[in-house]
Amino acid sequence: MNYRHSYHAGNFADVIKHVLQCVALRYLHTKEKPFWVLDTHAGVGMYDLASEEATKTGEFMAGIARLLERTDLPPAITPYVEAVQQLNPQGEVRWYPGSPWLSALHLRPQDSLVLCEKHPYDSQLLAANAREFPASRQVKVLTATDGYGALKALVPPPQKRGMVLIDPPFEQRDEFDQIVTALSAGVRRWATGTYAVWYPIKDPLVVGEFHQKVKAIRGVEQVFVVDILVRAATDASCFNGCGMLFINPPYGLTQQAGTIMAYLTPILAQARGAEYQCLML
Repeated sequence: MNYRHSYHAGNFADVIKHVLQCVALRYLHTKEKPFWVLDTHAGVGMYDLASEEATKTGEFMAGIARLLERTDLPPAITPYVEAVQQLNPQGEVRWYPGSPWLSALHLRPQDSLVLCEKHPYDSQLLAANAREFPASRQVKVLTATDGYGALKALVPPPQKRGMVLIDPPFEQRDEFDQIVTALSAGVRRWATGTYAVWYPIKDPLVVGEFHQKVKAIRGVEQVFVVDILVRAATDASCFNGCGMLFINPPYGLTQQAGTIMAYLTPILAQARGAEYQCLML
């Protein structure tokens, strides 16, 4: 699938990805020791929902716009929604934070963030946007850099604690295999880190095979998956849902994921057959 993110910012997949990202990052705060975050496919970091690309699809209306209307948010989701509201102080739905901005928002003075983006134009825009991020001095942008290669080169980090976020555009047919290869190299060098992988769901069987390949990586002990279908997956050519896979998931995330997904699934559903699963493999 071609997933140029400016067309899809703020959609249901972003809501799932970013809610879970924020929960995982908050649990890194439970210890005073510094942590490190690597975002291998960072995009541009900030998205204008009034842009031609975003308004052409209008996908954010079935995503973040639905949450901004709610008055019954669970505590686990509230910080994410408040982060979006912080960028839209007049109550409009104009700006949407990408994963780099949300990671930067969670940095304490002792923490650091490394952002990779391979696309030459997008990486330059990311570097410009990053100068406006929270804790911008603790953010390093590696422009025109392959994220998979950066993962192999940069782990283990000096801080020893942290998370790798892998969120590729899935423009390559072998993207799942590339992820497995990258995770294998990462775990071999940094077995105690948390790895979080976002993926689209077209055919659930393909996703299930990916889960099992990750579970089979040498050195991997805990794998936790959170999947959502916004419609029944009867047509494997459609973007039917998405998921997040965590290696070494934070305990708080595994405890809260069921409550989070039970709340979000009916809100984000687009047709019959919407469902979710939270599963420790």
